[in-house]
Amino acid sequence: MGDIFIRFLIGGLVVSLFSSLGDVLRPKSFAGLFGAAPSIALATIGLTIEQNGKAYAAIECRSMMLGAIAFFVYALNVSWVLKRYRPGALSAALTLMPIWFAVSFGLWFLVEGQL
Repeated sequence: MGDIFIRFLIGGLVVSLFSSLGDVLRPKSFAGLFGAAPSIALATIGLTIEQNGKAYAAIECRSMMLGAIAFFVYALNVSWVLKRYRPGALSAALTLMPIWFAVSFGLWFLVEGQL
């Protein structure tokens, strides 16, 4: 229970910091980049280092980076489909979700040396 409280506390503080930074930067569309995800990741990494050590946290960080790469590929595909074919955002996002999973698992197998 204490870990969840610490995660919320750190996450809230960092979200506030990132949103203030996003408010200062121009254009305002950058404000969305500084949302909750970085703060939750930082809080999780901090707790992981404290509980399981730096080596385990390094593996977790690598997994976060691979997931971010996979999400970027997914987001590029969704935006391309939305611009090209003009479907609804929900249907495009759901239909292309297997791309995210495929890239994630592909990168994971590649890094683990199983391909």
